[in-house]
Amino acid sequence: MAGTDIGRDLRAIRERRGWARETLAHHAGISWSAIAQIEAGRRPNPRLSTVIALADALGVAVDQLTGRATPADRAPNRLQHRVLLYTTDAEFVDATAPFLAAGVEQSDAVLVVTARSRITRLRRALGGDAGRVLFRESSGFYSSPQAALDGYRVFLEERLRAGCPWVRVVGELVLAGRPAQEIRAWARYESIFNISFAASPATVICAYDTHSVSASIVADAQRTHPEVMIGTSSAASPNYRHPEAFLLER
Repeated sequence: MAGTDIGRDLRAIRERRGWARETLAHHAGISWSAIAQIEAGRRPNPRLSTVIALADALGVAVDQLTGRATPADRAPNRLQHRVLLYTTDAEFVDATAPFLAAGVEQSDAVLVVTARSRITRLRRALGGDAGRVLFRESSGFYSSPQAALDGYRVFLEERLRAGCPWVRVVGELVLAGRPAQEIRAWARYESIFNISFAASPATVICAYDTHSVSASIVADAQRTHPEVMIGTSSAASPNYRHPEAFLLER
């Protein structure tokens, strides 16, 4: 792969994580100027050790930066599955609107599935960009775990076939008032999502209103999402359980 492609992919992955070059430099142990040179194509053949450090810091496979083919049975894990715990609609909008706007700017496919009231707030915050975001109400989209998985799969496949480089999703389950059996099924769904879409080029933020759901639902959300939102950035969830372990408990 040409150096300019490595630089392009590095920048795209870094920006989708919401990281500045300085942040990546800190996590990778590489100078800011070196990262800037790679992204600009002025360092067309960075050392393998540099590429490995960058990939490790970003949490992606080296193949995603080098363009080397990966066998189907070892497809890289591209999915970024994040949980957003919020307490007010303003918090929800503040965390998700910049994420959605960045997706529009980068020509990503962008989908929002949440309550009508929050859709209205997001449309207002996004302004003209709202016309390039697909909005769906949670009550219809999340009719069952299987229906939700199928809905996301169709959206991903259609948009990727159309040439979109990445997919961004903000989704919000409606769990308040549901019986315990259904809540367990939706927790399993969140865990299965990590397996079903592991190789998909997608960033998915799952929002939970901590005022409307129980502490046990919040705890499971932290256990089924590899990343947790902190403001407009994300970090590894210390409570995450791999699906193999979580599903055995359920």
